[in-house]
Parts: sequence; C-alpha cells; structure tokens
Amino acid sequence: MALQTRTVTNGDIEIAVYEQGVPEGPTIVLVHGWPDSHRLWDNVLPHLIDRFRVVTYDARGHGRTTNPQDHRAFRIPELATDFFAVADAVSPHEPVHVLAHDWGSVTVWDAVCEPDAEQRIASFTSVSGPNLDHAGRWARRRLARPTPGNLVAPLAQLASLAYQFAFMSPVTPPLVRMGLRGQVFRLGLRLAQGTPFEQVTLGDTFTEDAANGLQIYRANLVVAKLFSARDRHTKVPVQLIVAQYDPAVRPAVFDDESEWTDQLWRRDLKAGHWVPYSHPQVLARATVQLIDAVSGQEPSRELRRAEVGRTRRPFDDHLVVITGAGSGIGRETALAFARLGAEVVISDINGDAVKDTAAMIAEFNGSAYPYTLDVSDESAVQAHADEVAAVHGIPDVLVNNAGIGQAAPFLRTPSESFRRVLDINLFGVIHGSRAFGRLMAERGLGGHIVNVSSMAAYTPQQGFSAYSTSKSAVFTFSDCLRAELAQDNIGVSTICPGIVHTNIVRTTEFSGVTDEQQQLRQRAFDTLYRLRSYPPSKVATAIVLAVQRNRAVVPVTPEAWAAYYGTRLTPPSLMRFGAARASLAR
Repeated sequence: MALQTRTVTNGDIEIAVYEQGVPEGPTIVLVHGWPDSHRLWDNVLPHLIDRFRVVTYDARGHGRTTNPQDHRAFRIPELATDFFAVADAVSPHEPVHVLAHDWGSVTVWDAVCEPDAEQRIASFTSVSGPNLDHAGRWARRRLARPTPGNLVAPLAQLASLAYQFAFMSPVTPPLVRMGLRGQVFRLGLRLAQGTPFEQVTLGDTFTEDAANGLQIYRANLVVAKLFSARDRHTKVPVQLIVAQYDPAVRPAVFDDESEWTDQLWRRDLKAGHWVPYSHPQVLARATVQLIDAVSGQEPSRELRRAEVGRTRRPFDDHLVVITGAGSGIGRETALAFARLGAEVVISDINGDAVKDTAAMIAEFNGSAYPYTLDVSDESAVQAHADEVAAVHGIPDVLVNNAGIGQAAPFLRTPSESFRRVLDINLFGVIHGSRAFGRLMAERGLGGHIVNVSSMAAYTPQQGFSAYSTSKSAVFTFSDCLRAELAQDNIGVSTICPGIVHTNIVRTTEFSGVTDEQQQLRQRAFDTLYRLRSYPPSKVATAIVLAVQRNRAVVPVTPEAWAAYYGTRLTPPSLMRFGAARASLAR
C-alpha cells in the first residue's frame, strides 16, 4: 500500500494520519514525541511495511495536526484521547500494536493503564518515555528512605529534568522560532550521540513544531508527580527499550516497572535519547519480536532474554559459536557455555570429533549444533556464518579458537608450513571476526568476540617463529578490533594460555626432521605438557569469565601471567638476550 493520508477528528482536534504497508497485515501505530513529527519514524518504516499496516500521525501542535492555543490541551490524558481516536479509526475491530518514543511513549503509557486497555492495545514497545505516575512512585519510594544508595538515582533524575523549567518559560518559544533550525538539531545529535546527519529526518514544519510542542512541558510538570503519583497498572504486554546514555530519562527510572505490568520485557541499549534515528533497525526488530510472541509464535531468543522476572542461568537464551571445538580448549569451552544455559554452534575441521563434543553436551540435555569447518577458507567461514544466522540466529558470543602448532628454527621452516600456520591461526580468526562481527554489528544489540591467542604472542623464543608470529598478530588484531567494535557495543577478549595440555601438542608439526624424529618430539612435548597438569577446562573457565566481565586481555596459567607482566617490566634488551640463548624446538 502506498502512503495514504487522512484526517481523524477528536473533538476540536484534527489529527493528520499517515498509513502505508500491507493493508491486511496487523496494525502498528507509531507515536512520536517532541520536537518531532511523524517523520521521526522514516528510518524505522522500511523494516516494518513489508509485513504490517503501519500508521503514524502528527501529535497536537506538530506537523499538520491542530495546534491548540490553551496549553492545558497538551496534558497527557488529552494527548491519550488523540491516540485512542487514531487507533479506533484505523483499526475499529482489532487491537493495535504500538511503538512510541519520548512524550509519545509517556502518552501511550497513560493509555495502556486505562481500564480495559488490553482490548484496544495488543502490545506496547516504549522508548525513552516513562509512565509519569510510575516514575513518581519510584522516586517517592526511594526518597522516603534517604540512604545514600536510595538518594542517588532520584536526585540524578531530578537534575536531568532541570531543563524542563527553561522550556516552560514564555520566552523560550520565540527563541526556538528564531534559532532552532533543522541543521542545528542535526548537528546537536551528531555531537551528542554520533547520529549521521542523513539519519535525522525532519518535517518542513520542524521549527514551528519545536516551538508549539513546548506547551507539553508547561502542561505537564513532571516534578509534580512526586506528590500526586497514582498507582496504575496495565495488562497490556509492555517492552521497554532503555537508552543507557539518555540525558533526560535515567535507566533507573524503570527499575520498578514490573510492579505495575503483568508482562514486561526490558532491553538496555547503549544509545542516546533519539533511538529512532540512531538505531531504527533495532527498534523495528524488537517491536516485531514482541508482536510475534503475543500473537502466539515461539518467542525469539532475544525476547526471552529480555523478559523481566524469569529465573535464568548466566547464558540461558544465548547463542555461542565456537571454532576448533572438536577437542581441547574448544571442546571444554563448548561444554562450559552449554552447562550455563547457552545453545552452542560448534565447528571443527574434524567432523567426527565435533560430533563427539555435541554428544557430550547432549548427555546433560544441552543444545549443540555440530559443523565441519576449515577456518582458513574464507568463503567457507562466510557460508557458515550465513547458515548459522538463517538456521539458529545471530550469535551473542563468538569464540575463535581453532589453531595448529608448528615448531622448528625459521630457516628450516618451509614457506608452505609458515603460510599454513598463518592461514589457520591468524586468518581463521580474521575470517570469523569479519563474518560474525558484521552480523552482530548489523543486529545492533552488541555481542562479544573471544580470540584465543597465546603466551607465545609476547614471549619471543627460538623454534616457534611461525606459531609466535601468528599468535602475536592475533593479539594485535584483537586490540584493533576491540577499539573499532566498541561503538557497536561488541566486546573483544584476547585469551593467552600458557602451557596447557591439549591435542595441539600431539599434532604440532616439527619441520626439517624425519617422521620418526617428529613423533619422538611430539611425544616428548605431550609428556611435558601432561606433567604440567593444567587442563583446558581452566582455560574455558577463563573464557567464560572474560565474556561475563568484558575483559580485554586474559593471560591464563601462572607462567602466562608472569610472562605478560615480565615483558612490561623487563628491559627489551634482557628479553632478547634470553630468547637468543633459550631453545626448546631444536
């Protein structure tokens, strides 16, 4: 359905309404706040109109809707009657779904707490706009017990509302008309929350809307709710999108919301106030997931994770992808995450071995999906990522663990052996990070990437030039990746094990020797590592903690920690002196 416009009348108010999408689809009403018009949703609409009938409208004083001259006409209950008028006009026989932002969300909160609202509203996704009664009771409850911990949050919220007194001044609207232009607003959002100019879509009435909309602040003194907050409940399923960097609405305001809602989901998003501009796909995805769930479909993994009040293990409703999971650290990491509730997608170049790992997870009723994968093949890794996303969903955690060993003096190491180590140990990490990192970034909900490096990354030694080079490159690559993906709320951890007894020791290639000599050295090193008695399960525990605590660099084993700090405290000349005189692989 092409964009259609109509006018809905509510008493003296003529409301400009815009409809598009699938005529026979479920109806979603999008409600904007100040200083926006229906154009706020321009970037969200493309993610909805292929499945839903999408309705937007201009609130009082905005766009082409009537601008009452009496500020009392902008009280929240009055604005809520406009919402109901639109909902009843566009969907008289079926309840509508709602996505609302800022004062639009405050308005719909008032509506969903009306008696029998669940008969007219099927679901409500709220962004950066609380129920004023709930916020007032939240603040009063804490101020009534004035401990330092109780005082911090409400006082911080009150401080964040100080700007509203300036907005209530009669001199502010003329100043807005003179000075607030679209480019100024776009520049402010670019500086405040990094939103590109082209994502901030404004109507041609923006400046006048901003001035007229200030009457909302004059009509609704938020601080007054400290003394007049009502105890209001709703049966409408509610989803909170909480912007952690919102300067106007602090996340703590929503902490008691489950007290007044029968069904509640909460997603904390690392974003500023204008989420519809900065994260449109995230809003659309979250809204659709709630609509699907209340319509009877199986709730998505992301929505289940957001449900408030559920008892869950640390990684329940998480998807974890692990490479090199056929043995050693990869297998133990898969077992560790699965025991903590995660679904794990595990891969290895040895298909039988990774199936054995999946069988071990199935023994304690865990969920594991095994795949055969050569991480050195970029196209295979990309195809794997695409299949995982299509079949299982976008992962929350990626563990790039697959790797091989190689030992020999550099001059006895063939070029093909050196290249093979880099292809697997380094480019396997790069391929996985690119394929799955892109999916995490596009989803917009963050995630975590774990890259398994080694103590060898920062301890140069003879006989391990290929292996140490690959792990050192992984170490530095992870530092760069961490800096780049921070803006997408994707953490990156570098794990640096020391002497750990795994299969990699028994399969290490010793170049420049006979097969018999290689087998002898493999057995000797395997015995040495076994006597060290540091199992891969301890590395797995370190990986899980790194994800939970978003740790950057994690040496594992005492010798790895000692070497890590030793390289930072010891003069480089001394390290080079030691490396020149110590050899393990000749």
